[in-house]
Amino acid sequence: MEIEITTIGGYEEVGRQMTAVRAGDDIVIFDMGLNLSKVLIHDDVQTESMGSLDLIDMGAIPDDRVMSDLDGDVQAIVPTHGHLDHIGAIGKLAHRYDAPIVASPYTLQLVREEIDDEGTFTVDNDLIEMDAGGTMAIGDSEQIELEFVNVTHSVIGAINPVLHTPEGAVVYGLDKRLDHTPVVGDPIDMQRFREIGREGVLCYIEDCTNANRKGRTPSEAVARSQLEDVMQSMADYDGGIVATTFASHISRVTSLVEFADDIGREPVLLGRSMEKYSGAAERIGEVSFPDDLQMHGHRRSIDNAMKRIMDEGKENFLPIVTGHQGEPRAMLTRMGRGETPYDLSEGDKVIFSAGIIPEPTNEGQRHKSEQLLRMQGARIYDDVHVSGHLRQEGHYQMLEAIQPDNVIPGHQEMEGFSGYVQLAKGRGFSVGEDLHLMQNGSTVQLV
Repeated sequence: MEIEITTIGGYEEVGRQMTAVRAGDDIVIFDMGLNLSKVLIHDDVQTESMGSLDLIDMGAIPDDRVMSDLDGDVQAIVPTHGHLDHIGAIGKLAHRYDAPIVASPYTLQLVREEIDDEGTFTVDNDLIEMDAGGTMAIGDSEQIELEFVNVTHSVIGAINPVLHTPEGAVVYGLDKRLDHTPVVGDPIDMQRFREIGREGVLCYIEDCTNANRKGRTPSEAVARSQLEDVMQSMADYDGGIVATTFASHISRVTSLVEFADDIGREPVLLGRSMEKYSGAAERIGEVSFPDDLQMHGHRRSIDNAMKRIMDEGKENFLPIVTGHQGEPRAMLTRMGRGETPYDLSEGDKVIFSAGIIPEPTNEGQRHKSEQLLRMQGARIYDDVHVSGHLRQEGHYQMLEAIQPDNVIPGHQEMEGFSGYVQLAKGRGFSVGEDLHLMQNGSTVQLV
């Protein structure tokens, strides 16, 4: 059986992930993501009302026109988790394929919301929910099977899909860290990865976001401890404290809510994406927030909540807001510009419980946001965070467990692959033979 892998998006940048695996006549697509930085540099862009080709030309979504060169039929679209760089293009591209969207429960809930928000195309693909540990047949041959392996990342519900073929497994390894003590959810299933490795892995596609960083990525439990320490140090402060993190990072939001209560403050979630991600997690039972936790996603509701905070005293509240990357229209950036009813004062604390996504647009926006906050007198507590991506020792452990015949690095630009290339070469892989450095729109036939 022929096995081809086409790297459609996310192999020359961090973002707009999309990969197609063809096994015989059957094709499975992994991820359909957005490159958010390509959207953010245009202040007036509303992606919901834009066509696919315009967004492709912007470099915002994958150029899937290469799919017309593949001989076979798409049998499934499989988003690995709910981050926009993996699901943000589903509303623009999924309708082109007569195939179901298969995802874990939380990811599928976020996919539903992406589809509901889509303003240009009607996406009526079937939606199939599959838990980690689940399997389903692909195509009619009964020779190909899709499996979900539980992984840990900075969003709940993350999985690594595995496509089992007669020639060996294709493991799509984006995005994860080796977390054995997660705050929410189950640990990464390394036992299953080792079993798959013994069964035979034809190809491993790996996330290289942190491949140039030494050591191992700490557990979310470490970030929780750091965050608790920072917030306890502010327990006696009688001014404003504001926190920001990834809205999709439900584990971190859960910790912020809990620690706010510990220091005698009422947590309030502010921002459209805060309401979206936390609300979705609560609705499907993935997390249980306090009954009185307020979430505000619409501008008028947010402004009213901020007015209440100012009226009743900033010292009584912890606003948890969007804007950790300095996004121009996000809540924290607007607070820094003085555009909200919440007045930052000299000495107020701002906790960034998030790292900077390693991309020039994000880095520039985050720098600008921090400068605006400092001009308001805020004291910044930076990088109270652990990454959701593997560092070098995690990559080494995954290669040890999986023992793949071929490796394809992804989720980075070429410079960012260098650490992974050196690691793989040390494990006996050779560039151009069994270590494949791919570009967007390229195809490699493995069998």
